[in-house]
Amino acid sequence: MRLSKKYNKIYHMDCLKGMRELLDDGEVDVVVTSPPYNLGIKYNKYEDNLPREKYLKWMEDVGKEIKRVLKDEGSFFLNIGYTNKDPWIAWEVAFRLKKHFVLQNVIHWVKSIAIQKEDVGNYPNILGDIAVGHYKPVNSKRYLSIMHEYIFHFTKKGNVELDKLAIGVPYQDKSNIKRWKSAKADLRDRGNVWFIPYETIKSREKQRPHPATFPTKLPEMCIKLHGLSRTKLVLDPFMGLGSTAVAAVRLGVNYIGFEIDDYYIKVAEERVAKEKQLLQNKSQVKYQKTEKSSKTKTITEFI
Repeated sequence: MRLSKKYNKIYHMDCLKGMRELLDDGEVDVVVTSPPYNLGIKYNKYEDNLPREKYLKWMEDVGKEIKRVLKDEGSFFLNIGYTNKDPWIAWEVAFRLKKHFVLQNVIHWVKSIAIQKEDVGNYPNILGDIAVGHYKPVNSKRYLSIMHEYIFHFTKKGNVELDKLAIGVPYQDKSNIKRWKSAKADLRDRGNVWFIPYETIKSREKQRPHPATFPTKLPEMCIKLHGLSRTKLVLDPFMGLGSTAVAAVRLGVNYIGFEIDDYYIKVAEERVAKEKQLLQNKSQVKYQKTEKSSKTKTITEFI
């Protein structure tokens, strides 16, 4: 199949306009995106404080357009958060999309977690109490600090088969490998709770000039879960700093995205270029090692 020239680009345009003008019906395999949450977040150019009904109507319009461009067996991963003062917003968006999609999975993206040794038993890799990840602490006597966001996995009919072991984790108890008939290797279903930490707050401020970007590992895991072998095109309607594009490049699949902020596009394109260079460097190192190994083998055989 000939590669479309419109792929592997981030377009400086509104996502509704972009999808309507550039994407055909059923062209996209996977959508991974994180829209504005309408929580008053300070973006460069977008006003994140629309009247509630206007915001929900807009998100529904975006959802309908995503449904049009998504393949019947495609996956739509929607990352959305909330605040203690507005805990319903994520679910209100999900309920608006209920008219157009089946909510096949609800994934919890955990940014930070504390685990006490006494609660986990004899897990050999946990030697003591641990607290990992980063979060924005809440200065309140009423509310708890928020450690997670939602990733809603929407599909058209709710029957999309997933490659669960592509993001699987090793068994802690290795005896389960023989005990469970479904266990073919030391790998099990990760489940719907994903611990994906941010970079440190200091480096995030330095390298991520965006108030609400997600780590590259998040779209990478979503794409893998859907099934890398059947993913040809990934769409992010709200590309931001390009984490979805970077993940697509890393996994060797095509992407297309839209973003209204030209500065974010500039940063995203720099990140994509850096990822391509890293992959090229790794490929060259691998080639050199293979070539060296081949020459060594030939000399040994001659001797």
